[in-house]
Amino acid sequence: MAVTDERPDPDALLARVQAQEADARRGRLKIFFGASAGVGKTYAMLSAARALQPQGEQVLVGLVETHKRRETEALVAGLEVLPRRALPYRERTLEEFDLDAALARKPALILVDELAHSNVAGSRHPKRWQDVQELLAAGIDVWTTMNVQHLESLNDIVSGITGIRVNETVPDHVFDEADEVVVVDLPPDELLQRLKEGKVYLPQQAESAVANFFRKGNLLALRELALRRTADRVDDEMRSYRSERSVSAVWPTREALLACIGPVREQGEKIVRASARLAGQLDIEWHVVFVETPALQRLPQPRRDAILRVLRLAEELGARTATLSGADVAAPLVRYARQHNLARVVIGRSARRRWPWQPTLAERVGELAPEVDVVQVALAPGSAAADAVEAPPRGGGFQAPAIDYLKSAAICGVAALAATPLLSLFELVNLVMFFLLAVVIVALRYGRGPAVLAAFLSVAVFDFFFVPPRFSFAVSDVQYLLTFAVMLLVALVIGQTTAGLTYQARVASRREARAQALYEMSRELTAALMPEQVAAVAGRFLEAEFEAAGALLLMNEADRLDAPLRFGAGPEVALDLEIARWCLDRGEPAGPGTGTLPASAVLYLPLQAPMRVRGVLALQPRRRADRLLIPEQRQLLETCASLLAISIERLHYVEVASRTSLQMEGERLRNSLLAALSHDLRTPLTSIVGLAETLQGSSPPLAGAQREMAQGLAAGARQMHALVHNLLDMARLQGGAVRLKRAWMPIEEVIGSAIRSLAPVLDGRRVEVRLAEALPLVEIDALLIERVIANLLENAVKYTPDGSPIEIEAALEQGGARLRLDVRDHGPGLPPGKERAIFEAFTRGASEAAAPGVGLGLSIARTIVEAHDGRLEGRSCEQGGALFSLWLPLGVAPAAWPEAHSIS
Repeated sequence: MAVTDERPDPDALLARVQAQEADARRGRLKIFFGASAGVGKTYAMLSAARALQPQGEQVLVGLVETHKRRETEALVAGLEVLPRRALPYRERTLEEFDLDAALARKPALILVDELAHSNVAGSRHPKRWQDVQELLAAGIDVWTTMNVQHLESLNDIVSGITGIRVNETVPDHVFDEADEVVVVDLPPDELLQRLKEGKVYLPQQAESAVANFFRKGNLLALRELALRRTADRVDDEMRSYRSERSVSAVWPTREALLACIGPVREQGEKIVRASARLAGQLDIEWHVVFVETPALQRLPQPRRDAILRVLRLAEELGARTATLSGADVAAPLVRYARQHNLARVVIGRSARRRWPWQPTLAERVGELAPEVDVVQVALAPGSAAADAVEAPPRGGGFQAPAIDYLKSAAICGVAALAATPLLSLFELVNLVMFFLLAVVIVALRYGRGPAVLAAFLSVAVFDFFFVPPRFSFAVSDVQYLLTFAVMLLVALVIGQTTAGLTYQARVASRREARAQALYEMSRELTAALMPEQVAAVAGRFLEAEFEAAGALLLMNEADRLDAPLRFGAGPEVALDLEIARWCLDRGEPAGPGTGTLPASAVLYLPLQAPMRVRGVLALQPRRRADRLLIPEQRQLLETCASLLAISIERLHYVEVASRTSLQMEGERLRNSLLAALSHDLRTPLTSIVGLAETLQGSSPPLAGAQREMAQGLAAGARQMHALVHNLLDMARLQGGAVRLKRAWMPIEEVIGSAIRSLAPVLDGRRVEVRLAEALPLVEIDALLIERVIANLLENAVKYTPDGSPIEIEAALEQGGARLRLDVRDHGPGLPPGKERAIFEAFTRGASEAAAPGVGLGLSIARTIVEAHDGRLEGRSCEQGGALFSLWLPLGVAPAAWPEAHSIS
């Protein structure tokens, strides 16, 4: 009976020791985790900190946001508080966490609230979680708080539930690497009651919060996300603990099951379907494995194809599949169950035993793992025994070529010839060793069938040529019968054992060769600098491992497939670009062995990189296409595709970084040139404008033709002056030299000021202003936003027919979280395909050639809006005309400001 090896892996043990040494020098992170604001995370953190004070612990409050809650402020009062650091931000001064002061104080424990907070520009780190990482690296323990919506992996899920995108996020690895997570939970009804009582937000904010984010459905969903995410983390901790302590027994902490299938297709399908039903009823994770014993590794190809079909069926039903190997079935099955902590094993029920003394698979699993539940699926009456998962196939191992059997007989003859001269020198018992050696040699070289033949021939030759009476099968002494029996038994055992070990050694050698080839491929890919080199490396590996040719189809910047980079000898692979495009769009494989176009001769695999799908790998084996269906080979191929995708993505980002560096340098040079040029032109242009205006007002008055010339000169000079002013503003904005002077302003006043400033340009054009009632104040730089509105109006005047109206609308969006302002004209609309390009500097549409300007107005407007953390977009309306929409975020206006009134 096989015995499982429970000794820990030395490499894993060494890595664990090194990790523990690193953790010993690092501070410990404790996160108070909740479903949303208001559940009491900060209160719980402060209460736990105060409980440490009587124990003599040194606790420092690095930063805690009390939000003016009296209960929270009372807890802070008894603790030492680190003074905050004042930082200038947009003409204001904000207080932030002082990281340098905390490092200098180096307390035993520091409290840092709101882990997902974004630091003010000018801080050492853009995010507070990065400050916490530096504190931990300095050996300081940190307690902090965060909500589930701030986890990066759940950001899109939370936005889909609540309708609000959370911009401040924390990478999941920070949460997963925390030493302790404390869940602070509160039922939704109690949280809503706290919100109404003003214990979460100030009264003027609470009503808006209840109407938007703090709905009961949202809170229930967030609560479930928080508890599930914490449960997953606890499960990971439990797995790590079991690994560190080398715990072999399964702990049934989480429902999951493991199904084991055999080489009989009908049985395997029934086991898989029964397991799928059971897993669906219990809503649990499930695995399906097939254990290859030395006997089953020699299954005929149709039987192996049947196993692959059953495994694919399990994958389609949602199972995780694997192919294991071992001398028998029970030991690898139990080892897999313990590694994945699977407390329930599903196997087929045997109708009868193959031998009365041989235990069934269920009995052996129960003996090796008493803590595991064994579920047996009933088989159809008259079907083969369920233990066929480990029974050798009929004739298996004896289908060697006839020449091997002849060589086996020849080796026995050589052994007899070698022993003949020694007959007079040694006892007959000693000459038996020659024949046992012959059996070992045959087993090593030719396998089981020839080894069995060698065992019987050795006994027969020994009896005929060496046992008296010689040259006869008669036996003079009955004791030789025992010698023959023992000799035959030993020869059979040695032959079968040697053949099995030899076969397993060959399998292990092939696996090691594949791993070495994969390592060589990954090393070559790290040195590749062009996609053609990546394709060449892939071709060498796939040719060696799969005897296959194919091509790499990479995606370009337009999200289309480039020309294929072919590899491999022989005729070119006939590629179907439609299948490749389907594979790219869906991110799923297609071709043989998949559920999509399995009759195709070419296998298409998506190159799934960490960020996105980078292309498609097309592969066609020249000889045996079924090699791609073997699970072990398929895993090797998928690993190869993953390495290729990562290499291609690396090349992409290298190119992006190089291109971005050149663009940044070009922008810097252009801005410097524009700033210098516009600065030098402003003085003479101002003089020209002054002289032209002086000529117009000269005495005596100019004649009619001269007066028109002076007016044209002044208008042209003013237009040139505006252009130079735009150039200078663009250079300043892109260079970061312009600082916003924010103030709380009613948007209607800014709109009215922009319309008045453009009165000469509008020239009587009707501007319709429609504003929503009771618009709140907006914290903006009024002059710059006025410039944005003026540029949009001027753009509308330039490209619309004379006399056509211009419409301005303003309203609130996202439950009052932001302000939307629309400027619409009734002209030809935006050029198709240039909705984004028109916002770039010096970019104009094809229909704008007759209009004055160089394409800076919209670029300046967008830069100003983005500096306000807003967004500006343009599109053509279905009814005609262009629509420009800008969004500005809204904050909480000071209570001292009066209500804003709309203008008529």
